[in-house]
This record gives sequence, C-alpha cells and structure tokens, in this order.
Amino acid sequence: MLDRLAGFVVRRRLAVLVVGLLLAVVGGVASTTLFDKLTAGGFDDPKSESSRAITALDKRFGQGLPNLTLLVTSKGRVDDPSVTAAGTELTRKLGKEPGVANVSSYWTTGKAPQLRGKSGHKALIMGTVTGDDTTSQKRVAELADRYEGSRGGLEVKFGGYTKFQRELLEQGQKDATTGETVAIPITLVALVFIFGSAVAAALPLAVALVAMMLTMGLTWILASVTTVGSLAASVVTLLGLGLAIDYSLLMVSRYREELRSGLAPPDAIRATLTSAGRTVTFSALTVAVSSLAMAWFPLQAVRSMGYAGALTALLSGASSLIVLPALLALLGDRIEKGRVFRKRRGVGPEAAARNVESGFWHRLATTVMRRPVPIVTIVTAFLLLLGAPFLGINLGMPDERVMPASSSARQVADTVRAEFDSSEQNALQVVAPEGGSDRAAVGAYAKRLSQLPHVAAVRTATGAYAEGRQAAPPDQRYARYASGDAVYFSVVPETASADDADRLVGEIRSQKAPFEALVGGAAATNHDAAAALEKWLPYALGTVLLTMLVLLFLVTGSVMLPFLALVLSALSLTATFGALVWVFQDGHLAGLFGDFTPTGNIAATIPVMLFGLAFGLAMDYQVFLLSRMREEYELTGSPTAAVAQGLERTGRIVTAAAVAISVVFLAFTVSGISLVKAYGVGLPLAVLMDATLIRGAVLPAAMRLGGRATWWAPAPLRRLHSRYGLREEPSAPAPRRDGDRALTG
Repeated sequence: MLDRLAGFVVRRRLAVLVVGLLLAVVGGVASTTLFDKLTAGGFDDPKSESSRAITALDKRFGQGLPNLTLLVTSKGRVDDPSVTAAGTELTRKLGKEPGVANVSSYWTTGKAPQLRGKSGHKALIMGTVTGDDTTSQKRVAELADRYEGSRGGLEVKFGGYTKFQRELLEQGQKDATTGETVAIPITLVALVFIFGSAVAAALPLAVALVAMMLTMGLTWILASVTTVGSLAASVVTLLGLGLAIDYSLLMVSRYREELRSGLAPPDAIRATLTSAGRTVTFSALTVAVSSLAMAWFPLQAVRSMGYAGALTALLSGASSLIVLPALLALLGDRIEKGRVFRKRRGVGPEAAARNVESGFWHRLATTVMRRPVPIVTIVTAFLLLLGAPFLGINLGMPDERVMPASSSARQVADTVRAEFDSSEQNALQVVAPEGGSDRAAVGAYAKRLSQLPHVAAVRTATGAYAEGRQAAPPDQRYARYASGDAVYFSVVPETASADDADRLVGEIRSQKAPFEALVGGAAATNHDAAAALEKWLPYALGTVLLTMLVLLFLVTGSVMLPFLALVLSALSLTATFGALVWVFQDGHLAGLFGDFTPTGNIAATIPVMLFGLAFGLAMDYQVFLLSRMREEYELTGSPTAAVAQGLERTGRIVTAAAVAISVVFLAFTVSGISLVKAYGVGLPLAVLMDATLIRGAVLPAAMRLGGRATWWAPAPLRRLHSRYGLREEPSAPAPRRDGDRALTG
C-alpha cells in the first residue's frame, strides 16, 4: 500500500500539495473560532451520584450550586451604614440580572458571620449563574465587565467556579498562542543544527503547520457536535507540532540516507515510504491508541484530551506520509541546499557501511552488550530511584490554585481561604427527591447527620441541627429546603479541609436514610470523579496493553519483544511520575518552571492524561529502533549485529527527534496553568529517558541476554506476521540515475 502511495504522490505531487494546503487553510480559518466552542471544566462524572444530586436540586428546587462569588472590599467597615446600603443595593441589582439566581450576601442574610472577613473590611456576595457551562461562562464574563472594579465606594472582584472556568478557557487560548510563538523559532534553530541544511530543516516545520491546522479544523468540527474541553487546544497545538516534527525527522533522515546510498529521488521516496513510512504509521497508531484509551473515563476533560491526542497523532502521521513525500518529490536533490555547519558525508553503499561501523551508537551498543547484567541492573535501579517520589502521591482535584496569581478567581479563592470561614462555602447538599413530606423522618435524619464527625451544622426544612440536637426551629429561613415531597439538607463541615470533606462524603453515604438521598456538592463531585478514574483505569490500561502487544508483534514478528518493549516503556515513565510528585506536589524547583503554587496534592486527572500521552510517545522511539533492528536482523541473521547496526542507524535521528520534540513540549511550561506545566515537565522527561537510557542501555542489554529468543515466534504466528506484518523493507539496489522515471513515467 505504501509503495502505491509513493507512486501516486510522486506523480501527483503538485495536486497533493495544493489539496493539502487548501485543507490546511480551511482548518486554520475554522480554528479562529475554536475557543468559542470549547469549554473549561469537565472534571466531573456526569453519571455519578453527585451529578444526579445537582440535577435533582435544579429540577425540584429550581436552583443550582453556588458558582459565583463576589469579593467586596470597602475602606470603611462592612457594618457601616453607608457600606451596608451600597452592599445591599449591589446584591439587589445582581439578583435582578437575567441568568443569575439565588443571590445573597452578608448584608441580606442577617449579617451571617461566615460571609464577613476577619478584618471587617471585606464581605461576600454569593449566587448561581444558570445555564450550561458555555452559557454560564459567557454570562459571568459579561457580568464581570459591568460590575467588577469600583462601585459606590466598594471594590468588587469576581470569583467562584464559573469565573474559574472562564479564566481557564481564556488562559488556555493565550497559552496555546504563546507556546507556538516560543516553540517554532527554537525548533527551527534546532532543526538547522540537526540537518545542517536550511531546506531540510524547514520541511518538518512546514509539515507540522499543515498537520496542526488540519487537526484544529477537525477539532472545531468535533466541538460542534460534542463537548470538548479547553485543554484539548494545547494538546492539538504543541503535541501536533512535536509529533509532526518527530515523524518528519525520521522520513527526511531516511530519504537523505537513501540518496547517499545512490538511489535516485523517486526511488528514494519509495524506499523511504516502504521503510520509515511503515514505522511512522505504527508510531501514529501507538500514540492514537494510547490517547483513545482515555475515552474509557467519563470525565469530559480527560476524554477531550484523548480525542485530541488521537486526532493529532493520526493527522500528524498522515501529513508526514502524504504532504512530506510530495515536498520531497518537488525538491529532489535540492533538499541539501542551504547547507551549514557540516560537510556532506560520502555517497554510496561502501561509505554508508563505514559510517555505521564506526559510529558512536554502534560502539555504545557493542560495549553494553559485553556487560548486559550490571548495566541493566544499574540503569533500572537509577530509574526506579527517580520514580520513588511517586509512592508518596496525594491525589486531589484541580481548583483555582492551578491558575496564575494574576487570576481573579484565584485571588478571590485565596482571600476566602485566608480571611473567611470557608466551611459554609464547602457545604454538601443531600437531596431527597421524594419522601420529604414525612417531616419526622426528615428531622430524625438531619439529627443523625449532625452527629457525624467533622459536621458543624445541618440545615433543612425542619430547622437547623448541631451535635444531634435541634439548634433552631423551622421558620421562613428554612422554607426553601422543601418543595412538594422533595427536601434537601445543607451539611456544613467543621473545617475547609479537602481531606475531611472527602471523608464526610463517604460517612454520609454510609448512613441509612429513610428515603433516597443523593449527596452532592464540590467535595462529592471530586470524590466521585476520583472514584470514576479508579474504576475505569484497568479498562484503559488493558486496552493500551493489549493493542500494543498486537501492534508490536506486527512490527517485530516476535513474541518476546512486545512484552519487553511494554516493560521498558513503563520503566521510562518512572522518572516522569516521580518528577510529577517531586515538583508539582512537593514544590521542589517550583521557581524554575514559572508561576505556580504547589498545593500538596496532584490533580487525579494529571497522571491519567499524562500516561495516555507519554506512554505512546515512549513507545515511539522503541518502534523506530525495533523496526530498524528487524530490518538488520533479516539482512544479517545476527541478533547482536542487528542490535548494534539498528541502534547506529537510528541513533542520531532518534536523538535529534527526542531533542526537537522535547523543545516543543518544554513550551508547555510557559503556560500559566499548572495542569499544563505538568505536561511540559513530564512529556520531555519520558521522551528523553526513553531515547537515552532505555534505548542506549537497557534495550540492547536485554536483547543481548535474550539472544535469538528475542526474535522467536511459533510457526503460525510467523506466517501471520509474514502476511500482515508492518516490518520495514530493505532498500532496493541503487539503480542508474536514468531510473528517475521509474515512478514518474
């Protein structure tokens, strides 16, 4: 198939380039409105008990969870008559705004102490912006434009979950642009050093830009028919740039190698597509499968990252297999134009053989294979040591602290934590859609809840309760807790501790209720999201591992090598996950990666999403190496020669690809969102560990210990691989230069 594709692309190179350019332009135009279709959030399980509680609260009581917080600061004290009048008027006006419900404040709730700051100069206004995520985020932006700033002697600042979502979306858009601006010129310089030719260096970037615009266009279509999270945009831009450069580096390098061996340009393109092209195909599939495994998780933010990663990998691979060969066919020998730094290597098979036998990676592989046991032991121990901090991981869910200090939502949240009794804002809502007409049962259940550890108060239709006793009788203040035969309970924790709130969710659910009771609220949402990740993780891992075993067999024809590659890819991720905890949870070297706040935990979504992307990338370089080793093994029949020559032939280009893609991924660290920064640290580490220690030491040593057994497969599987395998094909003998018409005639 790839041979036929080579013939078609060479014959129709101009048409292929025109069509590719037009599609890229269309995708680029569509992407200008992409962020209008994306949504922040998506860190909840829509089928969980907490989500059903929110739905019931909205359906039966006409109210949602508070998602809007206004921090009001005055020069005078908040109890001064003038400040009270201004605060009351501000609350009244906000409550009359369309799309805003349940507005209350310090001044309209009988001066509730939990809504007054410790200094006496700050107070809170709480409310709910109604509608879905997209509608509420747009609405809060409009309200902030009108109300934020100085109003009647008061300084007003917007915060709350919906404001946080809006700022997350805006920051993501800004970060995507900044990342591209940083990554592209640095990568171009790196590519010039790698190739020594300005023309050759420009090709991967050209293909990357086409792939990115195509992917952005398809993401726009995807966002038009389903919910896509804002973090997907960063994946599309930077992962797309990195993968397309990665694949193009391999293709361009193999094409230049074929030219040096004496092939004419059309035949070099055919040889490149039928060899390196197969590796690119497989590599794109590995990243796509690893990404799509995230579709098992019900959290929309995770699924969006998976969809975006799969689209990005497939389109990056397709662009490298179609657009790049068309460019190569157009350039021919002119790919060497604009040479800098290095002299051109000798041309011909003999010169190529000399280069292989005297190369650094050949010598390294030979040295490693002389002492495989101590080298495997030392390197494995070192990687496990780097991964040791992961044993102390403390999982949580993201909040406003993932944003930079300049974020309004972050500033409000920090102030509330520092100066207010924030336990009231962390109240859990226990909703009983039916059974609320039995007030005796309602009161008895409320008393039981108030006796639980870490509960300060319970409020419901029958009054307020504390420590198993009724603290306040039912009056007009508690009428809103009942609607027909439905009732809900507001359970206020003693502290704002996330750990205490999480335990409280489990304790409430363990209580026997006289009716169906659904526990909702921020802590319940986080609890259910973490449970969903834990529940579906085995399915995602199983999908990745099973698919990888099949694909790796198709590329190697071996039974043992697929298992070895999976183990080594997992080993290469140990440093990534160790760094994740050491930097982002414990705060070491935090200043090195910009403005972010260590919170003492890691968002539970980060290890899942990082694994989905990093595992596929770690497999990339092993695929490059193993496919070339397979080619050398078929030529020589020697397992040691296959390792040494395969490593040498891929060594330089894999190192170059790892450096280039790491430069791109490091651009994630310029993000103002700590969730995105984690990818900027974790992904380059995974790539570099795999491209250096795993490829240069552990894999050659392990294959030396396995000997010929590493390539063994039973007869039925050998026949299967012979028919359907993705192995690379050795280049054909070099034809005469008048063979330029071989594919064009």
